Amino acid sequence: MLDATTRSGGTATATPQAAATELTVATDLVVGPETAVAAPAVPTAVRTDPAARLLRALLSPWARLSLLVVLLAAAASSVLLFDPQRLLADGWPPQLGGAAAAAAFAVAYGLCTVAFVPRPLLNLAAGAVFGSQLGLGTALAGTVLGAGAAFGLGRILGQDALRPLLRARWLKAADGQLSRHGFRSMMVARLFPGVPFWAANYCAAVSRMGWLPFLVATALGSIPNTAAYAVAGARASSPTSPAFLIAMALITLPALAGTVVAWRKRHHLRGR
Repeated sequence: MLDATTRSGGTATATPQAAATELTVATDLVVGPETAVAAPAVPTAVRTDPAARLLRALLSPWARLSLLVVLLAAAASSVLLFDPQRLLADGWPPQLGGAAAAAAFAVAYGLCTVAFVPRPLLNLAAGAVFGSQLGLGTALAGTVLGAGAAFGLGRILGQDALRPLLRARWLKAADGQLSRHGFRSMMVARLFPGVPFWAANYCAAVSRMGWLPFLVATALGSIPNTAAYAVAGARASSPTSPAFLIAMALITLPALAGTVVAWRKRHHLRGR
């Protein structure tokens, strides 16, 4: 009725709902600008918090890279203090046996590869301690564990800081090869023992290679070389046996082939 009266030219009287709407709009007009001005005060306080600045500094790319360098230096120093060759001379601790010994050896193998211990020495030790077959399985498990640990450390702690430094032509070419053809490149690096194990791990971590291609290529590409060393370690007591001689041939021939391939493909790393 009130709306009809208003439209017909009577006294302009607002309904209760319209009055409440007008009051709300008026309140927003008065309070809104003040609220808009006062709102940024809380984020500003957060940005100036010393604890937040310290956290951002600790999580910065260069801080994480420094942590990676410290960890690797500590690992390398521990290897110098603890002589891993004792695995060949003394064998595995007698209190462990069977699957437990193999699992412990695989974990120790992986940690040693992160600490730059050469894989041939560890493969020989695996064959000498566990024999050809179990030694091969143990060494492969340790290889994948060590490669995954190194890849994760490099990806989390070093990639953000090192990628902007890939400005040289051959570095860009190597990064492009690993990023676009990760599985194939890693298979070649594992099959032909020309690139050190740790170097391939950290180079792959800095590139855009995925986790799955890296780990699968590492596992498959490491089988021939690891098997040869495991057999050589298991038959080291009889160096004139056919198995030992075949194993040594399988170790030598891929190394020579890798050297030839690297020499012929050297122009690709220098760029075209």
